Amino acid sequence: MTQDNSSILFQLGLVRNLLLRTIGVLIFFFAVLAFYQESIYIFVANPLMQFLPDNSSMIATGVASPFLTPLKLSFYVALFLAVPYLVIEFLNFISPGLYRREKLFSISISVCSVILFYAGMAFAFYLVFPLIFSFFITSAPSEISVMTDISQYLDFVITILLAFGFAFEMPILILAIIWSGLASRESLSRARPYVIIGCFVVGMLLTPPDV
Repeated sequence: MTQDNSSILFQLGLVRNLLLRTIGVLIFFFAVLAFYQESIYIFVANPLMQFLPDNSSMIATGVASPFLTPLKLSFYVALFLAVPYLVIEFLNFISPGLYRREKLFSISISVCSVILFYAGMAFAFYLVFPLIFSFFITSAPSEISVMTDISQYLDFVITILLAFGFAFEMPILILAIIWSGLASRESLSRARPYVIIGCFVVGMLLTPPDV
């Protein structure tokens, strides 16, 4: 066996161990959160529930929705909580091939990315959701009883949380583009109108048709 083949097998072994550890962490978080799935869903549903009229409630239109939807939410929460660990594992994997300056830059970018991602989701949950749900509920005709399906609500919430989480990553993305030399600040400034239009298009595509 040549040295190149040995190196490839070694790298594949590292990737395999990385995947196994990642899956193990996800399973651990999911197993713990599954015991609190009802409380977690009530917490996530609160931004909508607080604006529902007294005679309204959330409903489940699918046979398995009352069981599967809280479990689905527990998996998403486990995935969100595992993000810092995934970032650490990724940094440990690539760090042997980086120079000291590149390592410091990668660590700084990764830490800021995680913080901004969580900040974006927190912004959506605590500030955006109360505004949009209040508007949706109060703008409904008085003859209509608002009863939101729990599965559709979860899909809506996850989509918006991810959209805001990734939107808050834009400063990191711009910094990385400039640092790598792919574009200059002047060229990015000229492309700003197209980026704004693109953001509106992406937002339109990401927004679910109903809740």
